[in-house]
Amino acid sequence: MAVQIGGFILAGGVSSRMKRDKALLEVGGAPLLVRTARLLESVVGPPSVIGDPATYESLALPVIADDWPGAGPLGGIATALRVSNASWNLVVACDLPYLTSDWLNFLVARAVASAADAVVPINERGAEPLCAMYHKRAEPAIRVALESGIRKVTDGLQNIRVETIAPAEWKAFDSEGLLFKNMNLPRDYEEAVARLGAPAEPGKK
Repeated sequence: MAVQIGGFILAGGVSSRMKRDKALLEVGGAPLLVRTARLLESVVGPPSVIGDPATYESLALPVIADDWPGAGPLGGIATALRVSNASWNLVVACDLPYLTSDWLNFLVARAVASAADAVVPINERGAEPLCAMYHKRAEPAIRVALESGIRKVTDGLQNIRVETIAPAEWKAFDSEGLLFKNMNLPRDYEEAVARLGAPAEPGKK
């Protein structure tokens, strides 16, 4: 019997540097949030979005309001774990256009075999906690961190067991070094469109 894995996309950011909601920007003919949802669905089944239901209601995706609005991604992770019925949960940010199913399948398999509370890839700059696996048992510790005023995701994981995935392992899925490159600036969006495909033409799906 297959292990049930929860899937969640964090879409609660203010997109201040992009100047518009990056989750709704089209890449390859679909809003980035929809594109990410399709990817997660191919790996773990239909995901839920953590964000403002009114903002994303037109996308026909299940959206759950953040328990911690304004607290950043750590609050979104805590919300996902609170509502999840699964032991392990794949949590990704909405602005990672270069994720692949091969990498996510590897990440999921690694977590299912782990005794840790979270499985998080790392790179030369540090951890990548917004494309990671979290066990439901991590939720109380993350909630306590939030209640104490912690907002940085890596600080919020200090009191749980974290297994890391080193660059030597995940780079097998990322020959161009783009796997965790997010879309923060207009030029990042332009690059994603150039690499992954333009928005759909008006009137076409």
